[in-house]
Amino acid sequence: MERNNFLKKRVHRIGRFFTHLPLFAKYLTIMTSLMLVSYIVLASALTVFLSTKWTKETEALLNQNVKQNAEYCENLFAKCTTNEEFSNALVIVCNNIGITSTAIDADVFFCNPSGEVLLCREDFDYGYSPSSDNCPVHMNYYFPENVLEESLKEPLIFRDKDEKVMDEYFFMASYPVKVRGSTIGVVFAVKPVQSSLKAYTMSMAGMYLSSALFAAALSFLVIYAFTAKMTKPLRQMSNATKSYAKGDFSKRVSVRGSDELAELCNSFNKMAAALSVLESSRRSFVANVSHELKTPMTTISGFIDGILDGTIPEEQREEYLQRVSSEVKRLSRLVVSMLNLSKIEAGELDLKYKEFDISNLLLNCMLTFEQEIEKKEINIIGFENIKNTVVYADRDMIYQVVYNLIDNAVKFTQQNGEITVSVDRRIDGRVIVSIKNSGEGIDSEEISRIFERFYKVDKSRSYDIKSAGLGLYLCKTIIDMHGGKISVESEKGNYTKFSFELENDKKK
Repeated sequence: MERNNFLKKRVHRIGRFFTHLPLFAKYLTIMTSLMLVSYIVLASALTVFLSTKWTKETEALLNQNVKQNAEYCENLFAKCTTNEEFSNALVIVCNNIGITSTAIDADVFFCNPSGEVLLCREDFDYGYSPSSDNCPVHMNYYFPENVLEESLKEPLIFRDKDEKVMDEYFFMASYPVKVRGSTIGVVFAVKPVQSSLKAYTMSMAGMYLSSALFAAALSFLVIYAFTAKMTKPLRQMSNATKSYAKGDFSKRVSVRGSDELAELCNSFNKMAAALSVLESSRRSFVANVSHELKTPMTTISGFIDGILDGTIPEEQREEYLQRVSSEVKRLSRLVVSMLNLSKIEAGELDLKYKEFDISNLLLNCMLTFEQEIEKKEINIIGFENIKNTVVYADRDMIYQVVYNLIDNAVKFTQQNGEITVSVDRRIDGRVIVSIKNSGEGIDSEEISRIFERFYKVDKSRSYDIKSAGLGLYLCKTIIDMHGGKISVESEKGNYTKFSFELENDKKK
């Protein structure tokens, strides 16, 4: 139990250490470990395969050579008719056994039927003669009776251990020598397993190890380079996000290729660009709102102080109070716009649908700008052709859309210019409301961004224009919430026209 707890703690520590490693180190460690495990598994499999292959080849080699030597002895002894010829034949057989033993790196013996060794490799090395004594190395060397008994009958090959033969496991192959129908001896071939296999294995291991080390070094370099290349964009993203947290959105991630990582880098760069634009818009918005709040508040404070301390004559107080009322209304509209924007982005704004006459709403909203229209002597065109048209929408929200569009139209129409309004019902049942004003128009580059949040046209005069860059963004958001769409078209130096579509039945 204690041992299991100890192992669990060790594994937990290793896992915690590995978790805190950088991604590059993790990936490199994993890939290198997999590579080493693969080499170890391959080496184990190769060892088993080579051992099996070597065993089969050794058995086949021993069996083939004892058979050849036995057949050679049979042919040679069959021709002998005298003792002298037989003695000469033994010399030839001894030479053949010595050569064969050296060639196959095994001990080849020629034994009589009682198992006594008559000829061996040492006899050949010392110079065999029929009159000499038996080999001093194998003088008392006898093969086991059971092996000898089987070998005298038929060829035999097996692997075993017998201290009388060798002190370790060995391969043994035998083949009986028969002359004129009687067995006169047996040819044995004995090869030790461990020492012979060890030499073979070490030779193959040397070749494998040198090849594996070269392949491992090359693989490590490739894995290192590949890992560094793959994690480089991630490191760049990490550094970039730290810069973004400090407000610097200028850094980008280099993109190469077209795989999933490249797509991630592209998306990351697009996100950074969007954040940069949003941050720029936010700063502009804060500056604009600060100005929009400060200017009317300063004006209101100045007028009221002037009235209270008597600086403004009593006969002019009503005029200045009307200016104060106008500034208060402007502040109220700005606050309402900001509150609506907050509710929309939080998903808390619920539309209250009902049927109402969009033509009547358009007329009433235009009347609220009567003083500004008369001051700039703007000509209003189109109301004489508008018919009563019912739509199904949130009246207060649509009123805010119409108010913002008319406010922009009045603001940007030149002195003695004109504003054209229209309400058309399409065949599919949707209603199109258009408000067109003469004036400088909008540059084509700005049209694509005009409905963005905090974006203001004509920034050079932004402090003179009573806007925080929220009006058109709110218009688009409200119309989108109604399932409609809003569009703008403009001709520089000529006109600007805003149009939006609404349903005129109760599909909602």
